[in-house]
Amino acid sequence: MNGNAVRVDLAAKIDFDPVSGLLGVMEQRWGLPLIAWPSRLRPNYWDLVALPLVLGLIALVAWGGMAMGVRYQVGEVLPISLDPWRLPEYALRTVLRMGAALVASLVFSLAYAALAAKSRRAEKILIPVLDILQSVPILGFLSITVTGFIALFPGRLLGVECAAIFAIFTSQAWNMTFSVYQSLRTVPIELIEAARMYHLSSWRRFWRLEVPHAIPALVWNMMMSVSGGWFFVVASEAITVSGQSILLPGVGSFIATAIAQRDLAAIGDAVLVMFVVILLYDQLLFRPLIAWSRKFLGEPSADADNLRPWFLIVLQRAQLFDLVQAGVLAINRLIDNTIAALASRREPVAERRPWPAFDRAFDIILLALAAGASAWLVAFIRESIGLAEIGWVFLLGLATAVRVLVLIGVASVIWVPIGVWIGLRPHVADLAQPIVQFLAAFPANLFFPAAVVLILRFRLDPEIWLSPLMILGTQWYILFNVIAGATALPTELRLAAQNLAVRRLLWWRRVILPAIFPAYVTGAVTAAGGSWNASIVAEVVQWGDTTLTATGIGAYIARTTAEGDSARIALGIGVLCLYVLGFNRLLWRRLYNLAAERLRLD
Repeated sequence: MNGNAVRVDLAAKIDFDPVSGLLGVMEQRWGLPLIAWPSRLRPNYWDLVALPLVLGLIALVAWGGMAMGVRYQVGEVLPISLDPWRLPEYALRTVLRMGAALVASLVFSLAYAALAAKSRRAEKILIPVLDILQSVPILGFLSITVTGFIALFPGRLLGVECAAIFAIFTSQAWNMTFSVYQSLRTVPIELIEAARMYHLSSWRRFWRLEVPHAIPALVWNMMMSVSGGWFFVVASEAITVSGQSILLPGVGSFIATAIAQRDLAAIGDAVLVMFVVILLYDQLLFRPLIAWSRKFLGEPSADADNLRPWFLIVLQRAQLFDLVQAGVLAINRLIDNTIAALASRREPVAERRPWPAFDRAFDIILLALAAGASAWLVAFIRESIGLAEIGWVFLLGLATAVRVLVLIGVASVIWVPIGVWIGLRPHVADLAQPIVQFLAAFPANLFFPAAVVLILRFRLDPEIWLSPLMILGTQWYILFNVIAGATALPTELRLAAQNLAVRRLLWWRRVILPAIFPAYVTGAVTAAGGSWNASIVAEVVQWGDTTLTATGIGAYIARTTAEGDSARIALGIGVLCLYVLGFNRLLWRRLYNLAAERLRLD
């Protein structure tokens, strides 16, 4: 290629016009001029499937927006009917809330994790804050945010809806953010060197290397986050704060009402509708995403290439989605080239040398701010709570901590081998995917009747036998992440282990455990944080008029939240956050660093 051709090509890339770029993408896609589009773009059989889905999605979003914006005054009772024919409407309301929370969680996780992974100073602030945020119970977020959201939209139901969406967001975002952060910290060194050789800017390196590297694990964690949203949907739609009870139309409030009225038939109807909804979004969203994400694996297996879900085929063959894709690509190329052009005009910045004095001053300021916040919190609590009760709450936190550690250990022993077995077999993973999603989404509240009946029938100790309820929803974080880690195992590594006859214990020690270790750490961190959250509902179990309570920080927070005691709520949440932050600093963060160092060395 001569010099003139190179200059013309470079000018075409920098001086990009969105309209002409879109036409160029179209002409390159079909090889036809603009005048020939009508005959070439006539709807085909695949559009008969795609068009109703798109129109249905638009109508659903419009209907949900109208339902969320109706007039509402605080204290007004929203009746929840246990008529099974109302469940489809309730399911649609719940799905809209979870969809809005998932979009917000995705944007948050990419931005937050990128900033934490790329800046050491930002990491010192953001990661401890993330540890604290994931440990704050959903009831704690609700008690703080409900009033604020209602004040933003006075006289409208939208304020309460936003509070519920935010509560679901808090059950989804932290897991996804930890996944992206772990992926950005463990990008293979050879890929980083390749990006430097091609002189990729920070923007292009992020979207063309780091985000694709994070996508396989992120998709699996998105599935887990949606399942986690189902787990806490009862708490987010049946809000009880400071004596004020608000029930939003949805599956969660339907379940809460059925539990209060001891209606087993209604609970069965809710479980059936949940299964149908999970099956639908598995087919329409996550199964195509899983198949699409496999192309970002370093060495996708031959079996994985043959797995093409039916809806992914619709997306690839329907002309309607071709038009949408061409438009999105044109806009993305415009943004990409604009940022690249601006970056190229900047003078190269000399490599910054570390400034130890500034780093020490930065650390001192952080410690001073943390100490000031802690002193203010202690002063607020001490106004109405004595030292004896504060010490007792710390002991309650220790009791819950023991439960969490034991349960994480038991779940790891059970689910790590199963996750490895599933992840190494793409066909099995596709079959197990909706089953695992349903199990992960199954609210622990639905096990309360069985737990109460069995404990009372056999005179069991609630201190021990209520503990498994804490891990029922969070153990799946470990399984999902282990499946994602095993799926990403390079093919050449598997073949090398087979050729060298590496078997059994040696294979686990030298091959699979080091390969899945970063993913397992992500799953264990989020499972532990979720277990602390789940203690709020698992240490106090209610079925009708019967209530069983276990000693722990979760039961303390649940009781004080129902009473509206702000000082004791702050004390309980503060102690819980201290325990979670301590475990993350002393245990999980060291495991994160170990995983990153081992991958860098490899």
